[in-house]
Amino acid sequence: MRVLLSAADLAAGIDRLAAEVRREAGETPLVVVGVLTGSIVIVADLIRRLDGPVRVSMAWASSYRGTATEPGTLRLHLDLLPDLAGQDVLVVDDIFDTGRTMEAIVTALKGRGAASVRSLVLLRKRGRGEVAIEPDFVGFEIPDVFVVGYGLDFDGTLRQLDHVAALDEADIAAVRASKPPLGVP
Repeated sequence: MRVLLSAADLAAGIDRLAAEVRREAGETPLVVVGVLTGSIVIVADLIRRLDGPVRVSMAWASSYRGTATEPGTLRLHLDLLPDLAGQDVLVVDDIFDTGRTMEAIVTALKGRGAASVRSLVLLRKRGRGEVAIEPDFVGFEIPDVFVVGYGLDFDGTLRQLDHVAALDEADIAAVRASKPPLGVP
């Protein structure tokens, strides 16, 4: 594994993102919608740094399995969300790869009557976006590599790392050999 972002890098990035969000939103109450499961660490760290009123909810989206680099069928589950009519929403996701997930969630939340919907991603892969939408807030630009840690996983493992690391084929083989996949989408 090659470390791309250390724990200190990530903490500084979350501090910067929180300041950017508040600078743009002012004291407006925000509904922070984390995209499960990859955003859980990011959301937890971000909301502790956001001054002002914040509510938290979660949406679930999946289009990848294991090391898939090509998106599969996008599945959204928005059943856990509160009524968002008239609310200012900040969607938080771990990574902006093709952009399909963020585009679908932003469109769905606007359709639920949110007053505004902004998007924040910890990571954006360079040169991978396939949609017109761009995240409003980006923590870090990264190369087009498979990454784990700080919420991002490989077959349900390695989310707990306090840093973001790139996995190459040898790393993937080693992880597979040491632990059977959990089957988590």
